[in-house]
Amino acid sequence: MALISHARAAALDEVSLAARVHHLAVPPYLDVDGFGLIAEIKFSAPSSGVLRSAGDPLQAAVARARAYEAAGALAISVLTEPTRFAGSMEHLQAVAEAVQIPVMRKDFLVDPVQILEARAHGAAGVLLIIRMLDDARLDQMMDLADELNLFVLLEAFDAEDLQRAARYPRALVGINCRDLTTLAVEAGRFEEHIEAFPDRVCKVAESGLATVEDVRRVAHLGYGMALVGTALMKSDEPAQMVADMTEAGRRASCTST
Repeated sequence: MALISHARAAALDEVSLAARVHHLAVPPYLDVDGFGLIAEIKFSAPSSGVLRSAGDPLQAAVARARAYEAAGALAISVLTEPTRFAGSMEHLQAVAEAVQIPVMRKDFLVDPVQILEARAHGAAGVLLIIRMLDDARLDQMMDLADELNLFVLLEAFDAEDLQRAARYPRALVGINCRDLTTLAVEAGRFEEHIEAFPDRVCKVAESGLATVEDVRRVAHLGYGMALVGTALMKSDEPAQMVADMTEAGRRASCTST
């Protein structure tokens, strides 16, 4: 996947992207005061196959994004990886133009030019997988995201990743409970790694959150946000699920403090 990501980055025109970004307004601000949901749009996933068929993916992405926003989602994550998740930059741009809340690009990003690409297509934030990037490259990408007023969700899989995340106190820091090799969900990671998070960061629970009770549990543990994708994409009532998960998370956050 890293080789494919580098090839995709190498094909980009940095000068053209920088010119496009120069004319854009400041992206929407991500308000992390209180528990919130990052609701995801993806049409396929390696662990689950096709999540939702769409005759017109752009129209379907926009309709779902608007439903997420109306239901109280804090932000929207859009998969842009084309081969394993059936995503595209067009999905990202269409969603960013359709809603007022921040939209995050989720992909296997390995080069600063892909941060520019994300902003040029309307992103207000990006997800960076810590273990895919060495310290020098991670510094470059974090600095550029900050320059472009983008929020960053740093995705960790273990305590070593979380230790590296401590260098970036302004970032959101998430733990992904899915095993990258087997694709199995290991829900115990949320509790196992809660004490390894850097101090004073917003903790994000990622993957394997299928029910309202799952969200209630991670909020009670001390996570300030949850990223939910597969369950929402499979749901025929995504707005109701977003509303129910958000309410459950906020109530659990109040009782855990």
